Amino acid sequence: MNKKTFYIIAGFILFAALSRLLPHAYNFTPLGAIALFGMAYFKDKKWALIIPLFALWGTDLILNNTKYAAFHDGFAWFTGGMLFIYGSFAMIAILGYYLFKKVSVGRVIGGALGASIIFFVISNFGVWLKSPMYPLNLEGLIMCYTAAIPFFHNTLAGDLIYCSVLFGGYEYLKSRYPSLQPVEAGV
Repeated sequence: MNKKTFYIIAGFILFAALSRLLPHAYNFTPLGAIALFGMAYFKDKKWALIIPLFALWGTDLILNNTKYAAFHDGFAWFTGGMLFIYGSFAMIAILGYYLFKKVSVGRVIGGALGASIIFFVISNFGVWLKSPMYPLNLEGLIMCYTAAIPFFHNTLAGDLIYCSVLFGGYEYLKSRYPSLQPVEAGV
C-alpha cells in the first residue's frame, strides 16, 4: 500500500474536477476523464468510484448553488438531471474498468471517445425524457439528439484534453518517480 500514490491520484482527480468552476465552453468538462483515470490507476476500485463521484458531486454542489442558483428553489443538494449525468459517469467508469487493465495511448484515446459517446447518449436521453421541449415519441428523441450534436465536439475535446493531461501527467510523474505505482487495497 502506498498512501503517497493514493493522494497523488486523488489530487489529480480533485484538481481536474475543480476546473469545472472555471469559465469554460459548454460540455468541456473533465467528467469522462476523471471516471476513466480513477479506474485506470486506483487498484482498489471502490476508490475509483468514490473519489471521482465525490469530486463531481462537490463541484455540482458549488455550481448548482452559485452559478445555477436561479434555477433552484433554495439550496440544491441534487438536481433532476443528476440521475442521467451520474448514470453516464457510472457507465464510463465501467468502460474504464474493462479498458484499463493496461494503460496505453490507444486505450486512452478510445476511452475518451467512448466516454464522450456514453455521455452524449445517456445525458441527452435524460433531456428528452425530462424536458417539455421535446415530444415523448421517436420524433422528439431524434429532435433532442439532433439539437445536441453541436455540443458533442466540446464533450469530445474535453475528454481528450483532460485525459491527455491526467494520464500524461501521471505517467510523466511515474517515469520521474518509479515509487508511484497503482494503489493497493486497504488504503
